[in-house]
Amino acid sequence: MVEYKVKDMSLAEQGKLKIEWAEAHMPVLMMFRKMYRDKKPFKDLRVAAVLHVTKETAVLVKALKDAGADVWLAASNPLSTQDDVAAALVDYGINVFAWRGQSSKEYYWCIKRLAESEPDIILDDGGDFHALLHKEYIEIASRLIGGTEETTTGVIRLKALEKEGLLKYPVIAVNNAYTKYLFDNRYGTGQSTFDGILRATNILVAGKIVVVAGYGWVGRGIALRARGLGARRVIVVEVDPIKALEAVFDGFEVMPMIEAAKIGDIFITATGNKKVIRKEHFLVMKDGAILANAGHFNVEIWIPDLEEVSIEKRRIRENVEEYKLKDGRRLYLLAEGRLVNLVAAEGHPSEVMDMSFANQFMAVKYLYDNRGKLPPKVMNPPYEIDSKIAELKLKTMGIRLEVLTEEQKEYLKSWQLGT
Repeated sequence: MVEYKVKDMSLAEQGKLKIEWAEAHMPVLMMFRKMYRDKKPFKDLRVAAVLHVTKETAVLVKALKDAGADVWLAASNPLSTQDDVAAALVDYGINVFAWRGQSSKEYYWCIKRLAESEPDIILDDGGDFHALLHKEYIEIASRLIGGTEETTTGVIRLKALEKEGLLKYPVIAVNNAYTKYLFDNRYGTGQSTFDGILRATNILVAGKIVVVAGYGWVGRGIALRARGLGARRVIVVEVDPIKALEAVFDGFEVMPMIEAAKIGDIFITATGNKKVIRKEHFLVMKDGAILANAGHFNVEIWIPDLEEVSIEKRRIRENVEEYKLKDGRRLYLLAEGRLVNLVAAEGHPSEVMDMSFANQFMAVKYLYDNRGKLPPKVMNPPYEIDSKIAELKLKTMGIRLEVLTEEQKEYLKSWQLGT
């Protein structure tokens, strides 16, 4: 019997159409789904996933169910759930606890419901599920075969857990797969972040000064797309000297936030840290500055400081809050400071999530096939899986690779041959 709590089951048919669209644009994951549908390698396996409940996630959890798993799903963000997709997944036999607009209490209630289902393998996006298990459900955590983590933020949290000697099970850092971060983080976030900003504001990016906080793979993608949309200047704020140097060599300006705050029109955070934009920055911003976050949690733009320096707040458009400062200047916060690409838009395009979720599927298989053999550590996905996903993705795009000759293979293996 399926257990669930969603907003409205009457939305299921609409959600099925969205999922159908995603399935048509996720050929690699659909290959795995077809490959393992009859074999049922996950029979008697319970998988609990805390992910953004989108049409792309639906393709992943349907693939896991078709491979035999009993699947439980909750949202990894209170505002990212697509309610029609959640309803459609209940119809498909997935245990879903997710709806858009959850309170913090409701958000954690849903995750706790998944923990209490006593899963064998967990999938997480951001690390909240991993953290909850290690704080409140140690016995269940100790029995887990393993888990996965989708994001840079979550991997950082898990590494801290491992460093303290507290991690109870092996975790595959799906985020660290080449076919994840080079594409999902860079091209997926780059495009979907501006999709969210434009849906929320309908502003013209051309001619604007865009400030990007953080130059990891997400920040790289955002800066690249800002330039492509015609931004007059793209400024990167970075604390790491190597990343800052890379940004300069990529053709972007680099400066501290206190300087960028005075001239920016659009600010986008992508650091995984807290208080990246705070009181001293708000106080020097131009009238009409737009604030958006592409990092996992709503702590990068420090809202308590924004509230403190404001005398008035109102919702000016859907997903746009206007904060009026004492001197009359107005600052505009998008999506309540949460992930702008998922709150104000639909998240990453299906084509890029195809690779990320193919990695998730194969990570579950790897954990299950190697149960009892892996240490309680954070590990990268095996390169063989990464390479296979890239190969299949190219194949679905009609792109062929060059093939080494036997002579070339021998040359690459030899130390004797040279100039």
